Amino acid sequence: VSAGLCGCCWALRPRYKRLVDNIFPEDPEDGLVKANMEKLTFFALSAPEKLDRIAAYLSERLTRELNRHRYGYVCIAMEAMEQLLLACHCQSINLLVESFLSTLRLLLEADKPHLHILATSSFVKFANIEEDTPSYHRSYDFFVSRFSEMCHSEHEDLDIQNKIRVSGIRGLQGVVRKTVDDELQVNIWEPRHMEQIVPALLVNLQQHTHTSSESPAEQTEVCFRELLSRAAYGHITNAIRPVLMHLDSHSLWEGRSFAVQCFQIIMYSIQSQHSHLVIQQLLGHLDANSKSPASVRAGIVEVLSEAAVIEATGSVGPTVLEVFNTLLRQLRQSVDYQLTGYYDNTGKRETTSAEEKTLQDGVIKTIGSFANTLPIYQRSEVMLFIMGKIPVPGIYPALGSLEGSRMIQVMLLKSLLQVSERYESCNLLTALPSSFLEPLLSFTLMEDPEIRLLVLSILTSLIDRRHNAARLTAASVMFDVSVLELKEDRCSRQDNLFIRKNAQRLYRHVYLTCKEESSGRGHYQALVTLLAVLSVELANEEVVVDLIRLVLALQVGRAAITMFNRCGVHAVCAAFLNLLSQLGPPPPFHLHITQVKTKCVCVCVCVCNEGVCVLPQGELMVDETFLFVQSKICEALTGSSYSAHTERFNTPYTPQLTGTHTHTHTLYSLVFSLDLFLRKDRGGVEEEERRRRMQVVERFQTAPFEEIAAHCGTSLLQSKLDQVFDLIIRPPPSPSGHSPPRSTPLYGIKFPDLCVY
Repeated sequence: VSAGLCGCCWALRPRYKRLVDNIFPEDPEDGLVKANMEKLTFFALSAPEKLDRIAAYLSERLTRELNRHRYGYVCIAMEAMEQLLLACHCQSINLLVESFLSTLRLLLEADKPHLHILATSSFVKFANIEEDTPSYHRSYDFFVSRFSEMCHSEHEDLDIQNKIRVSGIRGLQGVVRKTVDDELQVNIWEPRHMEQIVPALLVNLQQHTHTSSESPAEQTEVCFRELLSRAAYGHITNAIRPVLMHLDSHSLWEGRSFAVQCFQIIMYSIQSQHSHLVIQQLLGHLDANSKSPASVRAGIVEVLSEAAVIEATGSVGPTVLEVFNTLLRQLRQSVDYQLTGYYDNTGKRETTSAEEKTLQDGVIKTIGSFANTLPIYQRSEVMLFIMGKIPVPGIYPALGSLEGSRMIQVMLLKSLLQVSERYESCNLLTALPSSFLEPLLSFTLMEDPEIRLLVLSILTSLIDRRHNAARLTAASVMFDVSVLELKEDRCSRQDNLFIRKNAQRLYRHVYLTCKEESSGRGHYQALVTLLAVLSVELANEEVVVDLIRLVLALQVGRAAITMFNRCGVHAVCAAFLNLLSQLGPPPPFHLHITQVKTKCVCVCVCVCNEGVCVLPQGELMVDETFLFVQSKICEALTGSSYSAHTERFNTPYTPQLTGTHTHTHTLYSLVFSLDLFLRKDRGGVEEEERRRRMQVVERFQTAPFEEIAAHCGTSLLQSKLDQVFDLIIRPPPSPSGHSPPRSTPLYGIKFPDLCVY
């Protein structure tokens, strides 16, 4: 009975309960009774052992008011708990937290949006409190799930929907802050949590209906950046994987703009030393989508390109070449899809050339973006790596068709051009080692004009270390060098070594490239630029003399080429000598060049530039006054530093084989002899066929192996050899008309020594 009397008599209730009851006003609109709240706080601080009872009673009062739908008193109870938390954030806070969190669960489980917002606001305040003592038994799984659910709110009232979503985002932000740095708390980076948090953020990041700081998109970006900035090395993968899954499931790669925005936030937010992990994730995802539509692959590639630009540490991780290997594999695969018209093995999912072309352009751009983040020495490795992937007929394996091989060659050379355009090296021996230069030069004589033009551009960009090429692209017969402000320095010792080692090889390929009939204006302009860059970058008397000899040999070349090509070659000669005459040789040299160029300016300008020129039909009768004369040039240089090379001037230039090229000369002659043996016309050879064969003879007698391989390939050589062996080992016909098969080929029989001559 006494216990019942104590419960009914307010004066006999425990003091902490009376203090709690006193904070509630008669009218909830009056708010918390501040004076009584101060008394309750003082009591809690004076007797911290009572905190758990105070918190439990406050929670009880709140639950009772919630069940009675007296929401004003619910708000007062929550405010009181918040003030107690802020006042008791020392060792005794753990006595309050369990009751506090259980109360928040009640509010979040209610069906009133304003209670959800109230609970979230209280949780955020709690999350900002720094605790001095660890907690072993707290669980935030419910809050992660509930806040993530609030981020997906579809309330019919748009304003309420936005408020709920913003509240959910702030709640997730609070969970992250409360758990990310405490090893004893739940591991927020586990996949089960990240797969709830990240999609909830991304859904709101897509919305741009509001521009104020209270919009879900704005709050999401703040929360997403904070989450990523706190990610350690081992957490990056778990944070990025849900992003990739979300973009896949909602088909957001094809739009590309959101995917790019998303990964820009990621790359700028994470610690810079972890950025290569994001790159690896994207590369792996690109491989995983190998059989996806071209638009999806192109979207991933574009994200990769943007991520590489942001990646600031100068490294893409420990497997640099694997990055480029993945991208090159995508190029080769795209070519397969483009040729077959399908992007799967079943032949059911169609693709178009335009879609695959967009993807290929994106991959090439991305290769350049990645290369630009690397140090110089790694770029050299990348260029060698790409060169090794280019299918060269007769040396490297090609695709199943000639068209496929050509497409891969073009795209990989474009990739090389992307890398080389920003390659800066003070040493040409390093930039153009023989292992790279020889296969590159072999492409200058291929029949495809696009391939030849790409090679000329690559060579120019690698030699042009002082960035003069951009100024020289407009060089023509009437070009004035004084407007260029060319950057020109003395040739270094390493450059001298490079040019002495590779000069004849370079000159030879320039000489032979000028004779290609499929060359156009772009090729001749590229040749002028290349020769000009050589003369500027490797400026010494010996180089200048050799370049003049080369040009003189070009203008008097007897190769049977078209009228346009003959004019184009002469335009190259005139434009280059005009440029060279303004770079240092004595005035008499410049005078002779000026006299000649004024006579041939019409043809040269029309060929080198984009002018329209109606060329005469038939054979071109060249007037001697239109040619640059070797004797006059030699005389003009007399008395200058160039006079020491008079003997060299008087020796006409002829293409030469150097170094390792000479030992293959006999092999080429043999190959050509086989070709003639099988092509010989017993009834006589017409003039056109004889001229063509003479060109082939010249090429096989003078060209290095790479050039022969580039034109012919092993397929041609093998077929000719097979025909010859077939003729040799074929047994004579038998009288019966049937030839029994020979068990051992003739060339496999071992004859006695006396039979060997």
